[in-house]
Amino acid sequence: MRKHIVAGNWKMNTTLPEGVALAKEVNAALAAKDANCDVIICVPFTHLATIAGVIDQNKLGLGAENCADHKSGAYTGEVSAPMVASTGATYVILGHSERRQYYGETSETLREKVALALENGLTPIFCIGEVLAEREAGQHFEVVKKQIEEGLFNLSAEDFGKIILAYEPVWAIGTGKTATDDQAEEIHAYIRSVIADKYGKEVAEETSILYGGSCKPSNAKALFAKPNVDGGLIGGASLKCADFMGIVEAWD
Repeated sequence: MRKHIVAGNWKMNTTLPEGVALAKEVNAALAAKDANCDVIICVPFTHLATIAGVIDQNKLGLGAENCADHKSGAYTGEVSAPMVASTGATYVILGHSERRQYYGETSETLREKVALALENGLTPIFCIGEVLAEREAGQHFEVVKKQIEEGLFNLSAEDFGKIILAYEPVWAIGTGKTATDDQAEEIHAYIRSVIADKYGKEVAEETSILYGGSCKPSNAKALFAKPNVDGGLIGGASLKCADFMGIVEAWD
């Protein structure tokens, strides 16, 4: 049975004291209930070690928002997968559309990052998705297939089974637009079929595929009701405990 997951992506938000306060608030909210999904927060590098010390990771998973494509060396300003793992984090977001768009991340770079994340015991949350022009041109299936094939299909079935996928319609991130429930279901089902063609139906059925495009408490329940939507990668709504928990509670 594949996991239902709600993962927060804080992006470049919160100072360390603000982040610690938010993490403690989410941790306390989860301590007071039995969530029907796995809950993860992915936070800035500067926050990881401190937050790892103040949350119960049996209830609240902790991840980084990125890692480097090298283990160590003369790469000023970069943070490696071993460094991330040493903080106590166990997840890492890779291939987010903002990393691809603003920092020129390629499939080749991402293959290296995925390999290093897995080597260091981190679970990658691997992002895929199309921009508005590609959606309007009807190229969205082609785009996501290429991103999965080029970024992940070098993995063995065993290693692929450790990946969480996050589908992000890039045109719906931070714009207030959301793919309709049916649009989300259609592309999630397609993604699962692409995985099945490569690794077989069993691996495809076990892979969690999250929706990541302006998911909020008001639309989460309808999105999560779709059979191929296994949860959400949450941006803006993860920065307020009440909003984030409203999405977690969509699984109740």
